[in-house]
Amino acid sequence: MSQIHLIAPSGYCINQDAAQRGVQRLLESGHQVENQTIIPRRQQRFAGTEAQRLNDINSLVNLKGENRIVLAVRGGYGASRLLESIDWQGLAERQQQDPLLICGHSDFTVIQLGLLALHNVITFSGPMLAGNFGAPELEAFTVEHFWRALRNPTYSVEWQGNGPHWECEGQLWGGNLAMLVSLIGTPWMPQIEDGILVLEDINEHPFRVERMLLQLYYAGVLERQSAIVLGSFSGVRWPEFQLALVVVLIGLAVCLYYSRALDAFTFGDDAAASLGIAVPWVRLALFTTTALITATIVSMALSGWWCRTSCVSCSGRCTARC
Repeated sequence: MSQIHLIAPSGYCINQDAAQRGVQRLLESGHQVENQTIIPRRQQRFAGTEAQRLNDINSLVNLKGENRIVLAVRGGYGASRLLESIDWQGLAERQQQDPLLICGHSDFTVIQLGLLALHNVITFSGPMLAGNFGAPELEAFTVEHFWRALRNPTYSVEWQGNGPHWECEGQLWGGNLAMLVSLIGTPWMPQIEDGILVLEDINEHPFRVERMLLQLYYAGVLERQSAIVLGSFSGVRWPEFQLALVVVLIGLAVCLYYSRALDAFTFGDDAAASLGIAVPWVRLALFTTTALITATIVSMALSGWWCRTSCVSCSGRCTARC
């Protein structure tokens, strides 16, 4: 049984049902889940006020216990606003005594990288409460590797690759690509030499991924690494296709409904009006329908190319074989 302490330094948890489902699953597995009152907390788009979210982090300094798991509720946005006020020294001293197992990814990456850059504190890039433990179907892969990584002094992951044989050793670090890039030129950006850089992100267009990778390259970050670990790049998802199909069918129904008006429009507005057709309203309805269909299809086409990489990692030593 593990003691899990929840924190919410980033965005408001929109999917409250998922968060509660995650809590229930952890409780049913015999774990203790503390600080649940932060789950519904909200201030605009954030999971509480600046002071509340900052306290989630700084209060860890006085959190008692050994090997307690600190689990972020979700990512989103907001952690970057806290960086200047975090008690980095206090957290580092706390980790030297009875280390907390600090877990999260996405927006939480900036705090993890700050701890690594300033005091070489090890954290874990892994699942969060709502998006992972609260998923409609809990992935066995996630659960297995999460607990194995936390409970064992050493941890190995193997997978098949198609690239050339490569073997290296270095410090494993990284996290969310967008958050990593946002820290370039700041005190919270780790200066890792000969490391193994893990990158994850989701719902980013290809040109944005390329632009962020180029920024890492131009800043010399990629050149200093021994290896870079990426996940999968996926295409259009079925929910997006289903949405487009529904919108197109609705648009078709609207066009069929106004088929008589469309025929009349071929003879001009005056002729259509003489037939009793409300020209302005029909034109507005058809233009709106066309715009909606176009926007949906374009949005699906763009978001269909999205990047999603996932990995359980920590800022410790790692050997990579490809």
